[in-house]
Amino acid sequence: MNKVRAKKYLGQHFLKDESIAKKIVDSLPATGVNDVLEIGPGMGVLTKFMLPKKEYRTTVVEIDLESVAYLKEHFPQLQDRIISMNFLKWNPDEYFHEPFAIIGNLPYNISSQIFFRVLKFHNKIPQMVCMIQKEVAVRISSPPGSKIYGILSVFLQAFYDIEYLFTVYQESFLPPPKVESGVIRLIRNKREKLKCDEPFFFKVVKTAFNQRRKTMRNSLKTLITDEELKKNEIFSRRPETLSVEEFEKLTILLSEQEIKKQN
Repeated sequence: MNKVRAKKYLGQHFLKDESIAKKIVDSLPATGVNDVLEIGPGMGVLTKFMLPKKEYRTTVVEIDLESVAYLKEHFPQLQDRIISMNFLKWNPDEYFHEPFAIIGNLPYNISSQIFFRVLKFHNKIPQMVCMIQKEVAVRISSPPGSKIYGILSVFLQAFYDIEYLFTVYQESFLPPPKVESGVIRLIRNKREKLKCDEPFFFKVVKTAFNQRRKTMRNSLKTLITDEELKKNEIFSRRPETLSVEEFEKLTILLSEQEIKKQN
């Protein structure tokens, strides 16, 4: 088998520039972990630079059967460390008993879903380096106050310090995507858990950003009493101005209001 055919329905764009592949692999600290999982290796352009590294074991997860066959043929040293399935349905607890890092050129059409999956297991994933659509990469790494700071920014920054590393242009891929790509690095921060109810935190953030152009007095009015809406300054602000800590405090306030309503 010479090459794998890029499949549009899987959002495949194979990185062909090996210097960029090496740069991505070298951007992963891989400290304190024995295992690294690569998502969507395709024809192994990153895998090629990961396998020689002795500081960790490389495992790959790939949904495309043609790519799986290619990897088995060209990277026999992977042996039984090729997981042939959808990462979104994969359970890390069945494969890794200790923390592991993640690396990958993520399919742009499901990158947000992949990040939500990573969030579910954030205490087991201390590091991640990935290439995604540049627009999404910039948004995720943007601080509070930025016009593009949004739901995923808050969720990921709750548990990770995020750094935008570099841009990768269309000509580095086969076939070339219509957009530029960005490489980001996520390093687990010191927040062990949120100071508020986590599911309710996610609900508050999503509700606030559903009408991001409005103040939170409008977007959150179904979750708070009229009295509190009038007296608390935070409701006159727009959601993109709030830090993770402020969303935590807001969630606690709204939880207290919910209890008062029930009583």
